Amino acid sequence: MAKERLIRCALLAIVVLSVAGCGASSATRSTTSSGVTGTPASDASNSAIPQPRPQVIEPTAGVQASAQGVAVAPSDPIGDPTAHAPPLSEVRAELRMELIAATVSSATYIDPLRYVTVWERTDQGVDAAMPVGAPILAPCRVKILAIEPNWYAGQPLVYYELLDGPDAGKVQYVAEEITDIAPGGTILQQGQPIARYAASGTGIEFGWSTLDGVTLAMATGGYEEGQITPAGRSIRAWLNSLGANAGRDF
Repeated sequence: MAKERLIRCALLAIVVLSVAGCGASSATRSTTSSGVTGTPASDASNSAIPQPRPQVIEPTAGVQASAQGVAVAPSDPIGDPTAHAPPLSEVRAELRMELIAATVSSATYIDPLRYVTVWERTDQGVDAAMPVGAPILAPCRVKILAIEPNWYAGQPLVYYELLDGPDAGKVQYVAEEITDIAPGGTILQQGQPIARYAASGTGIEFGWSTLDGVTLAMATGGYEEGQITPAGRSIRAWLNSLGANAGRDF
């Protein structure tokens, strides 16, 4: 009996060891349906995950970290630390001088220089003389865009946008011997004074302008003193079409 018990215990131990060995083998190896043995999925997924690496960071107080290893130079632009928004009054003043999206219409114009007594030469525009205090009239509804106080020989230039008629959106100017000029941003109705003829100066010049106050003659080919420009011819013809009797170019 004792011998049989010893044999049974030995057999039982062999079975237990065999089962344990099979389990360990299956945990470390996997076999596909085709019989190919491979690496377990958990090991493959772990190998694809980036592993963290410790890095030493030693910042210096008051020193900006360099970008991509390039040191920051004192000359590098950083903006103006003293910059600030312009005052609201300045913003409003600039907005008042903005152009209006004027639509061409069938409205008619009046002669803005009806009080001229002497027509003079054609150059960047048309030169003329008027009685002191006589008004230069708005040919239609206009918006005063800006005034250049020292355009020629210490005399001003004012330029304005036509808001009605076939030339709506175009800009004209009157310059030199003028005073009592309507302020920038003002909208005048047809016939209201843009400015008045001053007591002294070099006469007035009336012509086409660009949006920023440069004469059209200067912007489209330049100007030399005394030159009859295409822009000057155009404005004289425009005045004559309104009955100004400005005569021919000379």
